[in-house]
Amino acid sequence: MSEQIGSRRAVLKKRLAALPGLDLGFLIILLLLLCYGLIMLFSAGYAVALYRRGDAYTYIRPQLLFAALGVAAMYAASLVDYHIWHKLAWPILGVSLVLLVIVLFMPEYNGCKRWIVLPGLGTLQPSEIAKFAVVLVFSHIISLNHDRMGTFGTGVLPFMLILGVVTVLMLLEPHLSGTLLILGIGAVLMFVGGTGLKWFALAGAAGAGAIGAAVVLLPDLVPYAMDRLSSWRDPFADPLGEGHQTIQSLYAIASGGATGLGLGNSRQKYLYVPEPQNDFIFSILCEELGFVGAALVILLFLLLFLRGMSIAVRARDKFGALLVVGFVVQVVLQAVLNIAVVTNTIPNTGISLPFFSSGGTSLLMLLGEMGIVLSVSRQTDAA
Repeated sequence: MSEQIGSRRAVLKKRLAALPGLDLGFLIILLLLLCYGLIMLFSAGYAVALYRRGDAYTYIRPQLLFAALGVAAMYAASLVDYHIWHKLAWPILGVSLVLLVIVLFMPEYNGCKRWIVLPGLGTLQPSEIAKFAVVLVFSHIISLNHDRMGTFGTGVLPFMLILGVVTVLMLLEPHLSGTLLILGIGAVLMFVGGTGLKWFALAGAAGAGAIGAAVVLLPDLVPYAMDRLSSWRDPFADPLGEGHQTIQSLYAIASGGATGLGLGNSRQKYLYVPEPQNDFIFSILCEELGFVGAALVILLFLLLFLRGMSIAVRARDKFGALLVVGFVVQVVLQAVLNIAVVTNTIPNTGISLPFFSSGGTSLLMLLGEMGIVLSVSRQTDAA
């Protein structure tokens, strides 16, 4: 029996050794982001965790578990030939749409229905699976029809239908930040895939018209949106209401200075900044580690983007290149939007910071997606 086990181990080691090497630079940047995020999550979240649950490890404990599972999933995905996702793209989109419908019947949390409660297991956020599905399906369609992407029937219509259904379901939650992110990812993939620029111009005109109509109808359609816009323009007009979160976030950022107050020494995380472990973790990072710590976060995301684009350029086929572009752009665009919200550059949309904010589903999906990027990197042309 022991000889058989030893023989199987030897065969497995030979097979793993025969695999092409993955992109080590991308992996190192990714692991640095993950470790940085876990350290900051514990520092930013232990006070509110102790207050809400009586346990300072409430947020970091499950995040560590999901990080371990995510790294395992990332490694497993990096070993699988990424072409298998061609066959799974449509089924995964179907599952994501079903989950987006199911979540509408879940209990509300802070006025939104974004999580499916799994008894004994926690919660599942369908929007994270929807992002994954959109990248897969768009990459699948474009890679099969890349020579006809300039036409409306191939380069616009199928993507418009998919985005339309996903957008409607996510706005019903409502989940505006997730909707904007998915629309952004879809637009980037269409642009890279070869959709004609004239269609983007028409979409821009239609979007401007829709925004104009929304301005007129907004108070009736989405009452809270006008409050968000008002607090963005002047958060100090309502310092104890809609503007509170933004004001406390700006206080935290300003307090950090060049090098910060020191890791663990934030004052604003003691129930001043709402959700310091989630959407506004970047403001606590700025307070504790200052401009230097914030610049390091931005640099790591920039390096992840540049290294990811290098993998995409060297990918053996269009499908692999599009998968890398989609997943890497998703991470970087989400980080840009989060930092923009925290610094009050754009209105508060409730978007998390990848690898930093608390959220098991998000972390697990992100690491799995990065595993697919590493899988593509195994089959790239020489640098």
